[in-house]
Amino acid sequence: MARQHWVPEGTDQDTPNVARVYDCYLGGSHNFAVDREMARKAISMWPDLPLIMRANRAFLRRAVQFLAGEGITRFLDIGSGIPTFGAVHEVAREIRPDTRVVYVDLDPVAVQHSRLILEGDPLCRVVQEDMRDPEALLAHPAVAELLRPGEPVGVLLVAVLHFVKDEEDPGRIVRVLHDAVPSGSALVVSHASREGRPEVVEEHEELYKRTPTPITMRTRDQIVALFDGFEPVEPGVVYMPEWHPDLPDSVGPHPELMCGLAGVGRRL
Repeated sequence: MARQHWVPEGTDQDTPNVARVYDCYLGGSHNFAVDREMARKAISMWPDLPLIMRANRAFLRRAVQFLAGEGITRFLDIGSGIPTFGAVHEVAREIRPDTRVVYVDLDPVAVQHSRLILEGDPLCRVVQEDMRDPEALLAHPAVAELLRPGEPVGVLLVAVLHFVKDEEDPGRIVRVLHDAVPSGSALVVSHASREGRPEVVEEHEELYKRTPTPITMRTRDQIVALFDGFEPVEPGVVYMPEWHPDLPDSVGPHPELMCGLAGVGRRL
C-alpha cells in the first residue's frame, strides 16, 4: 500500500494510535484500519463515545471563544492531536484575527499532518514534545518565543492529562506550566472521569492498555486539584456540556453521560 502524504516514513500502521482513534470518533480520515477497529470495539462497549468526543471538541471551541473574547491572543495547545475541524487558530481568529498558536504533540503523525496544513501560516507553529517533560517543552524555541513577550497565554490541556499515569504526576506538569505563564493567563482542561458512567471505567481503561498510551480516568476531586493555583471560571469543573453551553437547553437532561469533566482557570 502506498504511503499517504500525511504519514511520516516509518510510521507503525499495525498498532492503534490514540490521536488517530480520536480522529475516527470525530469522523475524520486520518486513521488506519487498526485505529478504526479499536474505535469500533470501544464503541461496541460504549456506544456514546463518538458523542463524548464531539462534546469534548465543542467544549474546546467554547473555551477558546471565551478566552479570545477576554482578549487572549496566544494559545499553547498541548496534546493537540490531528487537526480535523474547528482547530484552535480557526476558532480564535473569528474573534481575534491576530491570534498566535503553538500546537504541541508527541505523536509524529499528528505533528506531520499539522505542519502540512499549517504550512505558510506565520502565526502558527507545530512542535513535537512530550508534555511529561514540561521543562523541555517550555524550552523549545517556538514555545519560548510564544511566552517571551509576557502576554497572557491560554494553555490548553484538552483530553490529554488522562494519558499521564499517576506515577508521572500530572499535577506537577500543570504546576510547571503555571509558573511559566504570566498573570492573566488561563488553563483549559478536560479529563475523562470515573464518575458519570462508573460501570464502564474498567473496560475502557483495559481497552486503552492495548495502545502505547493507556488511559487513567480520575475522580472529580483529582481533576479539580489540577487547577491548584488557578482561580476557577464559573461554573467551575463540570461535565463538558455544562461549561458555558451555547444555549441553556443544549445541555440535555443527563450531562453526566458524557463522562468528561472540564473547566477553565485563570492564573492570578
